[in-house]
Amino acid sequence: MYAVIRAGGKQYRVAPGDVIRVEKLATGTDGHVDFSDVLAVSGGEGKIGKPEAEARVVGEVVEEGRSPKILVFHYKRKKQYKKLRGHRQSYTAVRITEIAFDGQSFKAPALAAKKEPKVKKAAPAEEHESHAEVKTAKGQAKGHAAKKAVPKKAAKKSAPKKKK
Repeated sequence: MYAVIRAGGKQYRVAPGDVIRVEKLATGTDGHVDFSDVLAVSGGEGKIGKPEAEARVVGEVVEEGRSPKILVFHYKRKKQYKKLRGHRQSYTAVRITEIAFDGQSFKAPALAAKKEPKVKKAAPAEEHESHAEVKTAKGQAKGHAAKKAVPKKAAKKSAPKKKK
């Protein structure tokens, strides 16, 4: 079961549970988005067609953000003309929760609740040593205060100078 919708001047093939990135949408406080511009719906047994009745696709906002920067560089040789501009497109990530048409409704499975990461307790301060005090097995200091042994450069062998 899938549908083809139009959002932000582009067409998307969506199924319940899919997450799509569309152009920035103005959403209400509830975080739900209703796509009423449904172009095609796949029915049972591989049938695809334009919905005769009113079809709708419902989604919930997952994330809002901006895409990576795109650099636009204009250049004309021999004319001393250069122009550099950057652009970051805003997007809204939407998870499709329901596709409804012709009296049928196909819903996405519910997401599992997120587990909170386990937080390790910090050890007491007296157990930690500073970087300058840590020593290796050879007894050399390690860390910011340590100096690395620099290998000596081999003397250059030069050819004997010629007398004139």
